Amino acid sequence: MQQPLLESAPRPVLNRFAPERGDLVVCREMLRTGSRSFQAASLLLPTQVREAATGLYAFCRMADDAVDLGDGGQDVLDRLNERLDRAYAGTPIDDPVDRAFARVVARYGIPKALPAALIEGFAWDAAGRRYEDLSGLFDYSARVAGTVGAMMTLLMGVRDPGALARAADLGVAMQLSNIARDVGEDARNGRIYLPLSWLREAGIDPEAWLADPDGTPGIDRLVRRLLKVADDLYVRAESGIVRLPVGCRPGIYAARFLYAEIGREVERLGPQAVCRRAVVSGRRKLALLLRALAASPHPRGPASAPPLAETAFLVEAVRNHPAPAHRHAGPQRLEDRLIWVLDLFERLERSERESNPDYRYRRRPVVGLENT
Repeated sequence: MQQPLLESAPRPVLNRFAPERGDLVVCREMLRTGSRSFQAASLLLPTQVREAATGLYAFCRMADDAVDLGDGGQDVLDRLNERLDRAYAGTPIDDPVDRAFARVVARYGIPKALPAALIEGFAWDAAGRRYEDLSGLFDYSARVAGTVGAMMTLLMGVRDPGALARAADLGVAMQLSNIARDVGEDARNGRIYLPLSWLREAGIDPEAWLADPDGTPGIDRLVRRLLKVADDLYVRAESGIVRLPVGCRPGIYAARFLYAEIGREVERLGPQAVCRRAVVSGRRKLALLLRALAASPHPRGPASAPPLAETAFLVEAVRNHPAPAHRHAGPQRLEDRLIWVLDLFERLERSERESNPDYRYRRRPVVGLENT
């Protein structure tokens, strides 16, 4: 019999004497299976931030799945918003994800407007909304990704409007990279995220493209155009990264490099990116993680640029919300982060071997992986 939507899935048996730690175990498993790039980047964050981010991500993942896998109806959204209300009231439903999320938003003073906007973005997805221009696409990206960037900044103890604006830039850029990677897959599922005005300018009829995604020429040029917008936002975001605590910067640099690399893989595929999914290899991910550890503290982006018009509401929501009294995570030893990286490398190698029977493992030194 089909389970009711949003009903809690079976969970591992937890130690009843350590409920908070047990909730985190469940959330961490969702992170492990839900986003390898997010997991890789999170390994470079200080423990306190990484654990809070895990609880935050799990709730976001649950909400996304509820909307995406359900019928997308108003009843699903109402029940999600009810769970959000209960978390903010300090009475979450009896589910590890909700309990962990409630603790995070209370400890770090996350305005309710941020996760509420995220859920609104998921609802736009369920409705199959299309976007006439780049501003409309920014509106969507602000909700499904800019919100996450702003919330992550709060987990690091930073509430500066300039840093929040740049965090939202980074979130929007990452979403544009995802859209560029998935443009063909989305079209085959009847979804269009590229601005409709761009399609018309290129002489492409949206409905004709949906009917034959793999055989419509010119889409790759629009994808490259979108990636250029993303790259400009990645550069803008750099001036926000240097405003974060020193121990947090490598993890955010890692996210910036890993997601920007998705765009590079899309560009390498060219027109084939419409019918083949661009994938960043495990070895390349490791190289980028090592690069994040040594990232330059001198950003290229403007330090005083205002937020995008479409993300300004996120900055204002934080400005109008009281800050909690808590200590943000301090620096973490470089040796500890390197141990996490090496452990990640071993897991990426193992995953690649298990998922690809033709893969032949060849041990290589960690130094010099940029050239492998």
